[in-house]
Amino acid sequence: MSAPSVPSAPSGRVVALLVTHDGTRWLPGVLDGIAEQGPALSGVVAVDTGSTDGSRDLLPGGYDLVEATSSASYPDAVRLGLERVAALAPDTEWVWLLHDDSRPAPGALAALLAAAARRPDVDVLGPKLREWPSLRRLLELGVTLSGTGRRETGLERGEYDQGQHDEEREVLAVNSAGMLVRRRVLEELGGFDPRLPMFGNDLDLGWRAAAAGHATLVVPDAVVFHAEAAHRGLRRAALTGRHTHYQERRAALYTLLVNSSAAALPWRVLRLTLGTLVRMVGFLLVRSVGEALDDLAALVAVVLRPGQVRAGRRERRDRAAAGGPDRERVKRLLPPPWLPYRHGLDFVGDVVSAVTQQASDVAERRRVAAAELDPSSQAATRLRAERERDEDDDLADSGAIARFFTNPVALTMTLVVAVMVVAARTALGQVSGGALAPAPDGAGAWWSLHLASWHELGFGTDVPAPPYVLPLALLGTVLGPTGAVSLLLVGSAPFALWGAWRFLRVAGRLVSPRGAPRWILVGGATAYAVAPVAAGAWGHGRLGLVVAGALLPWLAHAALGFAEPEPDRRRRAGWRVGLLLALTTAFAPTTWLVAAVLVLVVLGAGLLLARGLVSARDVWLPPLTAILVPLVLLGPWWVPALSTGSGAAVLLDAGRPPSDGVGALDLLAGRLGDLGAPTWAGLAMVVLAVLALLPRATRIPVTLCWLVVLVSATVGAVLGTVDLTLTATDTPAGLGGPILAAQAGLVVAVVLGAQGATRAGLAGPLRAAGMVAAAAAVVVPLTGIAWWLTGDDDLTSADASVVPAYMVQRSTTGPEHGVLVVDGSVATGLTYTVRRGDGVTVGEDEVLAPSDVDPADAATVRDFLSRPTGDVVDRLGGLGIEYVLLTAPVDGTVAAALDATSGLVQAGSDAGTRAWEVDRPLDPDAVAGDDSGSRVVLRAVLLAVQGLGVVLVLVLAAPTLRARRRP
Repeated sequence: MSAPSVPSAPSGRVVALLVTHDGTRWLPGVLDGIAEQGPALSGVVAVDTGSTDGSRDLLPGGYDLVEATSSASYPDAVRLGLERVAALAPDTEWVWLLHDDSRPAPGALAALLAAAARRPDVDVLGPKLREWPSLRRLLELGVTLSGTGRRETGLERGEYDQGQHDEEREVLAVNSAGMLVRRRVLEELGGFDPRLPMFGNDLDLGWRAAAAGHATLVVPDAVVFHAEAAHRGLRRAALTGRHTHYQERRAALYTLLVNSSAAALPWRVLRLTLGTLVRMVGFLLVRSVGEALDDLAALVAVVLRPGQVRAGRRERRDRAAAGGPDRERVKRLLPPPWLPYRHGLDFVGDVVSAVTQQASDVAERRRVAAAELDPSSQAATRLRAERERDEDDDLADSGAIARFFTNPVALTMTLVVAVMVVAARTALGQVSGGALAPAPDGAGAWWSLHLASWHELGFGTDVPAPPYVLPLALLGTVLGPTGAVSLLLVGSAPFALWGAWRFLRVAGRLVSPRGAPRWILVGGATAYAVAPVAAGAWGHGRLGLVVAGALLPWLAHAALGFAEPEPDRRRRAGWRVGLLLALTTAFAPTTWLVAAVLVLVVLGAGLLLARGLVSARDVWLPPLTAILVPLVLLGPWWVPALSTGSGAAVLLDAGRPPSDGVGALDLLAGRLGDLGAPTWAGLAMVVLAVLALLPRATRIPVTLCWLVVLVSATVGAVLGTVDLTLTATDTPAGLGGPILAAQAGLVVAVVLGAQGATRAGLAGPLRAAGMVAAAAAVVVPLTGIAWWLTGDDDLTSADASVVPAYMVQRSTTGPEHGVLVVDGSVATGLTYTVRRGDGVTVGEDEVLAPSDVDPADAATVRDFLSRPTGDVVDRLGGLGIEYVLLTAPVDGTVAAALDATSGLVQAGSDAGTRAWEVDRPLDPDAVAGDDSGSRVVLRAVLLAVQGLGVVLVLVLAAPTLRARRRP
């Protein structure tokens, strides 16, 4: 770059003001850069702030040296330098500020002066800052400050200088490294604010200059190379210490508060407080705990010291022009108000991308590690060839839209998703039926269910809420309960399709570098995605199993991190798997049993067969961590369930009991109940998985898949022998978790076997068998989708309640206005439920089913239905029962006895039913629990541990996403 010539009419005398402190590492280059500026520079004043590394000895004799103590801040050093300039050269018009780690390029000062000559209205000018020592990366071309305190440069991280920003423009501020400022203006503004000792004082000065009507210009033709030694932690001083981020953030908050208008100040304080909390969460997500604490400390330091802010605002008022600050100029130079939110979305996108990619490239990292061990190996040669091919593909990129419409796999997957949404149309809107209760009216009902230690359901119970209520409450708070349930039922299959595709693709690449052909991935992913539907879980309204089926491939995808070559990645995989396992277990509790047995079997086999590989702590600890994490995160569910004698809840599938009985053949075929796809389709998958053992190339990984299948089947077989006794019925243990895990293992075995067969090539009879197997593999997912489109289900949008509307309305006014609903007859047996509030909704079935009814309460209902008397009716009112409803067909004997009982008044009911109102005082505390005592304390402790555990696991599971720090 050629240096521009100095204007023929000089703008005035220019003196450089160089501040040094322990800068011997960079100072020689800086001094050379100053010497290269030529006659444009009239003199140099150097201010040394107590250097102990010999920096003063490096300064040329022609420099005028001012010595200060090490406690002198940058504003103090500039003030001392200005005093020396005023004493030695009072006619100086321009002061050129330089740091001892900022080297000006040849002609930098000349370019600044040339711009000043062209724009006499400009009082502050700044150069283009490039990184030192890389020399090419851009650092700043002017800066501004967002409403959340972020230093905005308008540059991408690590952006190279290719002349793309070489345009002079007015900015809010320029960096003090290379700033050219009129001495008169700098003195009128009072110099740099002494309350900003190191960082952010350039932004504050630029803001005050703009408010005073002075223009600041960035001049890209002037280049200064800046090492940012203090910001990067390359140099420590007493003023910065180890917490440079704290100093930077404090400076940003202070600058915003002292320069804001009085009307905007309260809003600014509120926004910065909330913004700091959000930033802390972001830092914790990427495990930057120190920076999160620095942010909090900076906020506390500024907000809890209002005297400094008041003093700074008073000084600015005293120096303001007669017309007041030029806020329109400042507003024009500040970034748009939506910019911080765009940064937030970018950050969330980066985190999500990093999380989803953590296991995706485990195969690539293993290959890279193997290639580094032996660069001459075939794996290393293949890796280099693939990278060259990828570069060629990037150059020939035709755009995302063109790639989509020319990619048959993408079009097929889109078609599959569209068919899934059409097939799931029944679940749109309010839906219930089968094992699915209606959604509550508001998400608050789910929050209350999760937080409370006592539930006013039935006759009152302390059975804990099922663990899936918490994620439903979170989702329902955003979408509403109806929207949350609909989204889960409609979106689970596409989400499972996506997760299965990702997992199968990575698993195939772990087996062989090229991975499985894409058409095999499409078939395998589709076959798994429709597995919950083919099993009958979707048709029966088993919301928990549908969601668990969607989560399972993502759980398996995260478990691939156990194969990472780096110990740190394996440790993070353990936390990530534990978090996903806890979420999956919340919806399908028996999934944890399958995972626990599988981990123990794998580690035990590893100790027997390859003790040297498994005995390392960073190998066996991550899987064990993954198993233990759900025990902590789901403590508010299983601990009180066991302590209250309702341990059956930990073996129940989510939803209304009883669970469907599963025989040996159903377990093998992956079927639950009578709404599943034909059994032969499930058995076909078993046959295909057996045939997958034939290709030698993939026999070992297929055998591992069969290990998963056998472990799942064994756990399912053991659970199949367990019968659970509940309050109103007996039910077998839930087998949804083992069935889903077994189906997943079969699908992966088939995909890997097909991969081995296609890569190795088959001949003779094996080729014919392979073609038959391929045809069967296509039929299985198509059968599942066809069954979903045409089969029956129990889901409906109609209100299935038999309780009259006026009773429903009355019961919502208080828990004492309960409705006793009686079904059956004396001959076949009478059963009853108690409806309170808006009825039994999603999450409450699992609370009521294992609840033990007080013997006295059960005796009252039994006496009422067998030998009703006025005294029994009094006791019924004491239980908070206002109405009694006999459903159709009504047992005439029971109805006649109730008609003749004093204290009961006949009430209106729908056709075929009979109803009575209890004309006795109702006890408002009939189902109220004791809000004090050990139960409440235990619940509070468990919830606190759960909350802290979730935050901790999220932090430990998050990927490393450390950006270069900015204030």
